[in-house]
Amino acid sequence: MFAELRPPKFLAELGPKLPQRPWSDALCASLEVARLTKQLDADFSFLEGRTLRIFIEDLGARATLRYVNGHFRPAAADIEADVSFRASTENYLKLLRRTEDPDTLFFQRKLRIEGDTELGLHLKNLLDSIEPPAWFSKLVA
Repeated sequence: MFAELRPPKFLAELGPKLPQRPWSDALCASLEVARLTKQLDADFSFLEGRTLRIFIEDLGARATLRYVNGHFRPAAADIEADVSFRASTENYLKLLRRTEDPDTLFFQRKLRIEGDTELGLHLKNLLDSIEPPAWFSKLVA
């Protein structure tokens, strides 16, 4: 098991004041690379034209993206998202490391889905079904 991860308090205070676009750009670039290299080989067509937002609560960070014409694209932070996910850095890492089941975090209210919950659950289940590549598991270990 790993030690509890809590970012320094100043990051939580500073995060919401920083531009949010770099978070969206980084997430979209990562997803596109994973998609194009078949590391993320799934049918995301159900997301077509939809807006997603990821909040990392303890960093005050949010990434907003859209899935348009089969590609992940950054979206403006001020538009309403169809679905949003909220969790702390620690809980997102638990999901990435596969040390915690997303349903467990959801029912413990450590992972929250807001907006179109049916869309959010569909996406959560799809992502949970994708086996991460070995290099990724080493990266988040």
